[in-house]
Amino acid sequence: MPDAEAAASQLETVRDFLRWALSSFAEAKIAHGHGTTSALDEAAFIILETLHLPVDDINPWLDARLLEPERRRLAELIRDRVILRKPAAYLTKRIYIGGIPFYVDERVIVPRSYIGELMMSGLFAGEASLSGDPERVGAVLDLCTGSGCLAILAANAFPNADIDAVELSADALEVARTNVDDHSDVQLARVHEPGYAAEVEAFAPEYAHEPVMAHLGGEDGLDLVRRILAESAAHLNPGGGLLCEIGTGRGILEDEYPQLDFLWLDTEESEGEVFWITREALAG
Repeated sequence: MPDAEAAASQLETVRDFLRWALSSFAEAKIAHGHGTTSALDEAAFIILETLHLPVDDINPWLDARLLEPERRRLAELIRDRVILRKPAAYLTKRIYIGGIPFYVDERVIVPRSYIGELMMSGLFAGEASLSGDPERVGAVLDLCTGSGCLAILAANAFPNADIDAVELSADALEVARTNVDDHSDVQLARVHEPGYAAEVEAFAPEYAHEPVMAHLGGEDGLDLVRRILAESAAHLNPGGGLLCEIGTGRGILEDEYPQLDFLWLDTEESEGEVFWITREALAG
C-alpha cells in the first residue's frame, strides 16, 4: 500500500512523484482504459492536472521542486488511485478530448469514444466531409450523450446546426449541463428507457466506479444498436447519416444486416468499432 505521508515528506520533484506513481501502479497492477492506456500516461496526467500544468508533456517539469501542499495532494491522489482503483479522470474531475477539457465525475462514464477522435480528425470538415458541407448541416443528435462532450464537439464542427443531446440518466444530464455551460449551446433532454451484460461482471475494478447503465446493452451489447438501426431512417434528414460506435460487434452486425452498406471508420486505437451509414442506405 502506498504510504502517502512518507511520500509527501520525502519526495521533492515532479520526477520523484512520477517514479513513485509508476512503481505503485505496477505493484498494484491497476487497469487502464479511462482516457489513458499506460501507467506512464496515467501518472503524468494525474501529476500535471493536479499541478494545473499543460497535460500534453511532463518532460519540461520533471525537475521542478514542489511545495508541501502540492506534495501532499499528489501523494493522496496517487494513493487513492491504487487503493480505491478509481480512474484518474474521476480523481481529478477532468478528461481531455483533442486538447479540450471536460468535467466528469461518477455520474457519467469516463469519455473515451473513438467518435471524438474521428470528429477531431477532419472527417467532417471540408469538401470531403462524410456529411457534406459542415456549414450546411442543420441538425445533429447525440444519443446517450453522457457528459455531453460529443455534442459539444459537434457544435464546434457544425457551426450552423441545432445540436440536441439526449440521455437516460438525469444525473448524467447534470454533468452534461456543466460542460455545455462551459463550452457551447446544446439542447439537453432526458429519455426514459434503459439500454453487454456478459462482460460487465468480468470488468476490472476501475469500471465499477462508472454507472452500470452505461455498460448494459443485452447479452452481446448490441440491443440498442439494433433499435437505432431499425428506427434511424425515420428521423434522419435527407442526406444525413448515422455515426455509431459499437465496440467489437462488427462481425455480428454484418451477419445480421447483409443488406446495409456500413462504412467502417478506423482510428489510431481502433479498427472496425465505429460505422457511418447514410439515411438513404438505412431506408433501403
